[in-house]
This record gives sequence, structure tokens and C-alpha cells, in this order.
Amino acid sequence: MELSEQAFAEKFELYGCYQCGKCTAGCQLADEVDFPPSMVMHMLQTRDEELFQQLLNSKTIWLCVSCQNCIERCPMSIDIPQIMDYLREKSAGEHKINHQSRDIVAFHRAFLDSIKYTGRLYEIGLIAGYKTRTFHLTQDVKLAPKMYAKGKLPLVPEMITGTRNIKGIFSKTKI
Repeated sequence: MELSEQAFAEKFELYGCYQCGKCTAGCQLADEVDFPPSMVMHMLQTRDEELFQQLLNSKTIWLCVSCQNCIERCPMSIDIPQIMDYLREKSAGEHKINHQSRDIVAFHRAFLDSIKYTGRLYEIGLIAGYKTRTFHLTQDVKLAPKMYAKGKLPLVPEMITGTRNIKGIFSKTKI
């Protein structure tokens, strides 16, 4: 869904943000991201195309885990995770995923593939999907036998009933 600049600002209530910084104070990943939530809001409020492109190329939008701490702390209840979802979709659609974020995106896709095909997380499928996308084939290889021995890596996925329904949900998305 392509939104005009005005529709984007209205949908996400960009101008309701008065930069109190409570979203950033509550963000568990504020120290890890390129731009903390309050700066993301400021960058969007400026309507500067260069800043918008910086956001699309940042790892910030891919690191947000949508924990919703920012919404809970925001006196205006601005839905920053929904903004991050929109920015991720836009970034992926424009193929603007930067080199730093490729591993994060590979993990996202491997995780969603696991859910799509089994209805729940299948760890070996997740690992295989991630490693084939990133070519980090030997990363953490010594950890697998220990996890298997503790029963943390079942060889056969546990399937939910109604996986066709899950696949139907995914067919309606761009994933």
C-alpha cells in the first residue's frame, strides 16, 4: 500500500509526537539501533526525502522487535511499531536493505518460513533457512550437538492442525 506523504503523516499521527523522548527511554534496543524511536519520529516529521531514505537503509527498522514499550510510554499513544512495519515493507519493496541488515532480514524470513510451513517454530528449519540465506554455515556449529542432546532440536517438526489456514494467511501477504 503506497501512501501519499499527507496520508502517511495522518495514518501514523506523526505530528502528534512532541519529542518527549519517552519512547526512546523505554526502548530496549535504543543503544543498538542507528536511530532511536524519538529520532525516527523526528526524521519522519521533517518530510526530508534524504532522511527518509536513511531510515529505509538503516538497521533500526529491522531491529525493532515490536515490544510495544514505546506505545505504552507515549503520552500520545503513537504506534511506532506499526510505523516500523511500514518502513520495513517499503524498504524491502524498494530493495533498500543495507549490508548490515541482511542477516537480520534473513533471520526474519527464515522464522516466518518456519511458521508458514509448520504453524509454529521449528528450530532446525529456522537454522537451515538462516544459514542458507546468509552462508554462515559453520557459525555456531559446535552448539548444535549440545542442543540436540538436551532435546532442544527435534529432528521432526511438530505440526499444528490447520496449517492450510496458516498458509492462507501468508498467501494474502507480500511475504
